[in-house]
Amino acid sequence: MVLSGTIRKMQTELKDTVQYYLVFKDQFIHVNQLLDHQLSIKHVANECLNCALDKKIWRQGFCYDCFSNIPQAGDWIMKPELSRAHLDEEDRDLEYEKKVQLKPHMVYLANSSNIKVGVTRKTQIPTRWIDQGAHEAIAILEAPNRYLAGITEIALKEKVADKTNWRKMLTNSIEDVDLLRFRESVLDLIPQEAQEFILPVREETHINFPVLQYPKKVTSVNLAKAPEHTGKLVGIKGQYFIFEDGTVMNVRSHEGFVVDLKVD
Repeated sequence: MVLSGTIRKMQTELKDTVQYYLVFKDQFIHVNQLLDHQLSIKHVANECLNCALDKKIWRQGFCYDCFSNIPQAGDWIMKPELSRAHLDEEDRDLEYEKKVQLKPHMVYLANSSNIKVGVTRKTQIPTRWIDQGAHEAIAILEAPNRYLAGITEIALKEKVADKTNWRKMLTNSIEDVDLLRFRESVLDLIPQEAQEFILPVREETHINFPVLQYPKKVTSVNLAKAPEHTGKLVGIKGQYFIFEDGTVMNVRSHEGFVVDLKVD
């Protein structure tokens, strides 16, 4: 079987084991069904996720020109505390920024390799946790806009990291932590203006990933440097393919790559 299409981040479904789908324009692949199969992935072109031109992908699936100009790639995407739509201030496109920034946002704790704090739109729970490879996660606060969630994240970074150690996540080298207790220990750090949005205590969400075997060490696949990779797929975690030989491919970092995918 050979399939062709432009890579976008995998769509996911939270069940007893996470279900993964790779969606191309005219077809989709239930990636869980590819486990224990040999995959050959060949980079044949690029397609910017905004302008659709065959140009070098810069970041987030966009070419440099689009990344530098479109509102979907503004600095506030990665740094929520820079959001200004609640003040009626434009960054690149105020209408778009209001549409995204002025929606309920969650501040959460997730345990992928170690505890991290993060921010996402309410509608992205639990998708965001799955994408980060978190085996457990819990919400802390539901803010009415991205800015309040962002300044809360900044405050909590005094005690907890905001990055996932992807190597530990993919080798399943995880810390056993009481998320409920840790959640209570950081509530006093939340800024006064966001305190009213703290959520009642709730149980954490547990997530199981489709992994047949975890590698002891990992080596990252980069199709921009080596345009073809072949290996037996033995796991999917976060937005990564895990191959039997310990190589791993971050699907998210290859957004905008047009590939031929052969399954044996």
